[in-house]
Amino acid sequence: MTTRRATDNTKALDAFMTTKSQIDAILERLKALSDDHFNTHPGEINWGDVGSLNHYASLLSQITDSAFKEGEHAA
Repeated sequence: MTTRRATDNTKALDAFMTTKSQIDAILERLKALSDDHFNTHPGEINWGDVGSLNHYASLLSQITDSAFKEGEHAA
């Protein structure tokens, strides 16, 4: 009879929770930046601001596509 030793995943859980906390902090900062119109004034927005925002949206789409198995990550 073989006895399987329970896997201690404490270190993995700690690393996971540390990274989750980092992501939560990043999301909070992004939300605050969005609430402040990404440090722009609506009356002064130019095409450079649009380009920057499109770049941010593209990077975030890569993350959400991966997390939700959408776009190029769809099964």
